[in-house]
Amino acid sequence: MITRTRVVRAPAGIHLVNYPTMRVKATVVFDGDCGFCTWSAAKLERWVKPPATVIAWQHADLAGLGVTQADCESALQWVPALGTPVFGGRAVAALFLASPQPWRSLGVVFCAPGISWLVDRGYQIIATNRHRLPGAMPACATSPP
Repeated sequence: MITRTRVVRAPAGIHLVNYPTMRVKATVVFDGDCGFCTWSAAKLERWVKPPATVIAWQHADLAGLGVTQADCESALQWVPALGTPVFGGRAVAALFLASPQPWRSLGVVFCAPGISWLVDRGYQIIATNRHRLPGAMPACATSPP
């Protein structure tokens, strides 16, 4: 039986080859001091089931992952097993691309020209206002990037 190789064109920093047959163990790093972020991470694990470790930055080996505390406080991080970490809207697109269907299809849509800009902008708006969202705590207030 011959297996086809699929290459998805994605924004810079997101590279997935053979995604139907090859799963790369990545890491999703979020801000565990933020109630909204913690709630979102729990929903991500329950509904999307990405092939990744989902962990609060406060419990992660940041140096080993190649990200800083400041990176993690400002945005969600997608750290592939091989490659460069991506953050924010690109991290959301990358984790959906690596996840099972129907989430993978949503990731492909998130990488489309024009849509990727909207995803990045939407992420920035949510991140900037996360202290106003349900489950938010004072630690959720961040400075805009």
